[in-house]
This record gives sequence, structure tokens and C-alpha cells, in this order.
Amino acid sequence: MNFDTFEPVYEAILIDFGFDRDADERARDVAAESSTPFDLSRFDDWEGRTVAVAGGAPRLREDAEIRIAREADVVVAASTAADVLLEAGVAVDCLVTDLDKNPETAVELTERGVPVAAHAHGDNVPAVREWLPRFDADHTLTTTQAAPVGPVRNVGGFTDGDRAAFLADHVGAGRLTFPGWNFDDPDVDPMKTRKLEWAARLLGWLERLRGERFAVLDDRRERVRHEVDALLAE
Repeated sequence: MNFDTFEPVYEAILIDFGFDRDADERARDVAAESSTPFDLSRFDDWEGRTVAVAGGAPRLREDAEIRIAREADVVVAASTAADVLLEAGVAVDCLVTDLDKNPETAVELTERGVPVAAHAHGDNVPAVREWLPRFDADHTLTTTQAAPVGPVRNVGGFTDGDRAAFLADHVGAGRLTFPGWNFDDPDVDPMKTRKLEWAARLLGWLERLRGERFAVLDDRRERVRHEVDALLAE
């Protein structure tokens, strides 16, 4: 995914949530000050392989969900999914986070040489200033949802989970699986519910681009397909 392709969707997200693009760009620039270029060729061994994109829903603790992650060739964890998987003895190959829940885990992983994709957006500048300098820069990929600048990349995606899927796609992953996802989680607040709706749309778009069918969308594919059609027609 390149930014020119992603930008119309990004603009739709800004409008829907009332987010400030200038704020995203300021966050990106703050992140750039503490970032160094990250060589995506480190992910070359993901190419053509099964990548589990682990979400942080409570169901991730279920044996069946853990098994999906364990059986994958590569595991990319969104936010606190990393903690659950590590506790279960499942190795995490990359953590994708916007620093809002478990930044200590991200620091520890970079110190162990595990890549972390750290995301900067308009609402998390204090966290970016506090935590990004603590990461081992050699193992940190800094991302933005605005236009990429310098070492800060945009490979697509909005929430940690769907951004992890777009990252996997960007580097040539084969089959994608989705343990620990729940678009209908009753325990999240209204803002998170809206973000999950967007995550589903973005996965629906990615599914179409890849010519793949993600099992996580099986109960909502038709609705998501119509939403993606409307989104891309704007």
C-alpha cells in the first residue's frame, strides 16, 4: 500500500471522526525526531508465508485462538495481544502499537531485537515523546496515518490491528489469519466500536486487493463489501 492509494480512505476517516490532519502531521514530525530508517527487507522472510495478525479481544486467550497464532509461520501482534501471546508461550515476530496500552512491552521487545511498529497520530504526541526515545531505534519502525516523511512510513491501516494486516500485506505475506478479533465486543466504549467498524471496512478493502477471503469477515462480508464500494466511489 502506498500513500497515494490510501489517502482518500484516510481523508474519509478524518471526516468521519472529526480528526485534525494537521495534528497527525505534527505527531509524525515529532516521531521523526526520534526515529531512524527501518529496513523493511527484515521482513522478507514473511513473503508467501502464513501470518497471524493477532487482535486484542478477550477471545485471544481461548485455546483455539492461541492455536491459530501458534500454527502460523509469523505472528504480528496488535497492542496487548503481544502480552497474551507471550504469556502463552507464543513467539511474537512484530508488535504494532500506538503506545496507548503496553509501551513497556514494546520497549522490552525492541531490546530483545523484535521489531516494533510504533504509530504516531494526533492524539498520542505525549506518549510518542515519552516512549519512542526509549525504544531500541534499530528495531523500531515508526508509522503515521498521514503522508510519510523521512524515516516515518505509512503502509496503510488505521487501528493497530488492521495496520498490522496492511504491514503484512505490504511486505508480501501469504495467507493472513486473525486470532483474537471481535468486531462486536460489548465491553468497548462507543469510540472503540466505531474504530472497529472502520477496521472491518479496511480489512474488507485489503481482502479485495489481495483476492483473499478473511475468515474474520465471514459474518459481515456483504455489508462490509457495500461499505467499501461506497467508500471507494467517493
